[in-house]
Amino acid sequence: MSPSDPMVIVGAGHAGGRAALTLREAGYAGRIVLIGDEAHLPYERPALSKALLKGECSLDSCSLFSEASYLASGIEHLSGVRVTGIDTVAHCVALDDGASLVYRKLLLATGGASRRLDLPAHQLGNVHYLRTVDEALELQNNLSPDTRLVVVGGGFIGLEVACSARDRGCDVTVLEAGSRLAARALPERVSEALLTLHRRKGVVVHLGVQIEAFHGEDRVEAVQLSSGERVPCDVLLVGIGMQPNLALARQAGLDTGSGIRVDAFLQTSVADIYAAGDVCESARDDGTFHRQETWRNAEAQGRLAALNMLGQQQPFNGVPGFWSDHYEFGLQTVGVLAADAQIIERESAEGGFLLLYLDRQSRLAGACGWGVGNSIAKDIKLCERLIESQVALGAEQLCDASISLKGLLRGAHA
Repeated sequence: MSPSDPMVIVGAGHAGGRAALTLREAGYAGRIVLIGDEAHLPYERPALSKALLKGECSLDSCSLFSEASYLASGIEHLSGVRVTGIDTVAHCVALDDGASLVYRKLLLATGGASRRLDLPAHQLGNVHYLRTVDEALELQNNLSPDTRLVVVGGGFIGLEVACSARDRGCDVTVLEAGSRLAARALPERVSEALLTLHRRKGVVVHLGVQIEAFHGEDRVEAVQLSSGERVPCDVLLVGIGMQPNLALARQAGLDTGSGIRVDAFLQTSVADIYAAGDVCESARDDGTFHRQETWRNAEAQGRLAALNMLGQQQPFNGVPGFWSDHYEFGLQTVGVLAADAQIIERESAEGGFLLLYLDRQSRLAGACGWGVGNSIAKDIKLCERLIESQVALGAEQLCDASISLKGLLRGAHA
């Protein structure tokens, strides 16, 4: 290894692309190599299940940078290439074309892959997953008016695709094994709001169901439920979560749990190797580790990892959060929605509401909001600032919508 060796980023998704750009923005003039197995420049994923799937935007509008700005940046993008191994002693990565590349610092932003259903090969003709732009475009081509779409999984991907498919005139059925929608990420009241909305929009939602069989000769033509019901199917979308890509990290001997474990500076257990994005499992103050699969996390960690690769040693202390759009409604969360927190409900206009999570010291630790359009965004931003303030708050004030959150924030800084 020498000072002239490049900064190497494995994974050309959102986190990897943001890291490459940040290296340049921070003044790094050396060689940067961004390696990805997709053919495209780095792009953001939220539009895949929404605007891009509905044909309302293009890949260019999702890309982190244009072709011209990419060329001007001098970043080397190795597209359609996989890294097959890491030699941590020689500071070298092996590529699937037989070449190798020595690195100065290495960032693993390898993301994850869709969890797969165990289906016979002959039935896969109309089975879709949604993780990449190519998968989104393929699915888009198969969503015509009156198409009978069956969605396996009542999480965010499945529900957002259900919205887009209904907007395209499809008949949609959602099959969820759990007792409510998006139960791992959302409180019960928001799950109920989602269920009510989707059913009102014409989506058939089955909760607590088990799939017994998939019927069809050369594609899935119907889904057999354990209740005996058969659900007709033209297109099957599987949205049952993602599996982090950990093979490289494990081969290299890095500490892993549900993701690649990193310290406060996003450095792995091996010197000069960092991790960011969906695959990264960051340390918390209490010694536990936490992994996030969100736009916000990819953006923040990609940027911070790049700065720390340059020696800045900035700790990762970002407040978690995400959003999801459903027809004319949106939901947002910020902070930690702990099951043992005191939950304060705060109503807002047009059927919207906030759920505020207080810790044992009556400090705001998290918030979840539901409302028309982007109406809840301002309150969620104020909640984030209240979380950061770490000031004790009164439950009576929080549930009273006539007392503004901005006023409570001013009081916190008084």
